[in-house]
Amino acid sequence: MGLEELNEADAGEKIWSFLRQHGRALLGLLVLFLIVHDIFGTHGFLAMRRTQLEIEKVNAGFDQLNKENLQLQQEIKELKTDPHKIEEIARDELGLAKPGEVIIKIPQSQQLPPDSAGKP
Repeated sequence: MGLEELNEADAGEKIWSFLRQHGRALLGLLVLFLIVHDIFGTHGFLAMRRTQLEIEKVNAGFDQLNKENLQLQQEIKELKTDPHKIEEIARDELGLAKPGEVIIKIPQSQQLPPDSAGKP
């Protein structure tokens, strides 16, 4: 055996000796690192959960916009087809009246609250 072969064999034996002594600790550290990375990493559990919550929030906003859109479509339909709706808007928002009617406006500060309006 040459000096090179002896050095290679000696180096291999040192590596195996090191692995036998510290192999479990190194394996434990590797597993711990992988667990921490799976939880806190860029694509880990916490990042996925944050993304899921953001998706739920966007979907809730999307649902709210869809409801609002349906209500607006219904209002447009009513405005195109229902003359009573147009009359209601003319009376409430524009203060218009039919010939011979008198409009009496009560200041907001003197109006009763809506829940007690029907009670004597």
